[in-house]
Amino acid sequence: MSKPDDRVPLGVAFMLGFCAIAPLIDVFSKLASQHVSVGEVTLARFVVQGALMAPMVVMAGQGFRMGRRAFWLTVLRAIVSITSTYCFVAAVQVMPIADALAIVFVEPFIILLLGWFLYGEQVGPRRLGAAAVGFLGSLFVIQPSFAHFGAVAFFPLGTALSFALYILVTRQLAPLMHPIAMQSHTAIVAAFLWFPVMLIARPFDVTSLAFGWPEGWVWVFLAGVGLAATVSHMSMSFGLRLAPAATLAPLHYLEMVSAATFGYLVFGNFPDALTWVGIGIICASGLYIIHRERQVARSARLAPTSATLLPSAALPEEG
Repeated sequence: MSKPDDRVPLGVAFMLGFCAIAPLIDVFSKLASQHVSVGEVTLARFVVQGALMAPMVVMAGQGFRMGRRAFWLTVLRAIVSITSTYCFVAAVQVMPIADALAIVFVEPFIILLLGWFLYGEQVGPRRLGAAAVGFLGSLFVIQPSFAHFGAVAFFPLGTALSFALYILVTRQLAPLMHPIAMQSHTAIVAAFLWFPVMLIARPFDVTSLAFGWPEGWVWVFLAGVGLAATVSHMSMSFGLRLAPAATLAPLHYLEMVSAATFGYLVFGNFPDALTWVGIGIICASGLYIIHRERQVARSARLAPTSATLLPSAALPEEG
């Protein structure tokens, strides 16, 4: 249920903005990764995002100082963000964007299971069944992708797991830090963590971590990765401050529409029939889980003594 001060229509507009802009991260990543390494695209995302967000932290009156707990949570958030970004850039370097994103959309099911195993959250058989069906749907996408692209088709699963952990960490960090500071600090810490990895890898000639000087339009592509990441994630953050996560979560699946559109317009890729079947199963299962979450939340409000903790299947609290 919305609070009286929730500005739900504006929150929905911000979430729609996220769904429209977020696939541009993938478009610019795919374009850039044809010329520079996956590691370099990953680094560019955090360097550009940190540079764009730092002035916003100052303008918002937020500081750069953090308590010990906030610092270590930020480090952990940066690590899983690096892993999520690297895995997805590695995937879209060769895979169509919509195919990779469809596999990533098993992330709500992973959050559900992690909440069950790590926090003992109440998860009924119907939500577990929906999670199983959703993962089955992902196999409809993975199987033809594996046949065409090999083991790289499993990289989006790495992104899904990493992003699920990212959301869980974000929930812990949200009460300690403003969303703008959270985005800025995570990007800056991620850049400082990832750059030494790139330097250490240089003597070992690891292709995916090679560091080279970009040329021409590649600078624009790399800047676009960071800019799209900054704008889209801030749009999501503001949306979540204006409207309940339960209201916005179903809209997240509209990202698939914009991803398929950009993939077709820029690269000429369009999901085949089997992939669309998988996408339909994943989306339907995810929407069912969101529906069940709302029912559980409603029951919890009617019975305040309930110890049920909701995993907010599709979206982080903030950030």
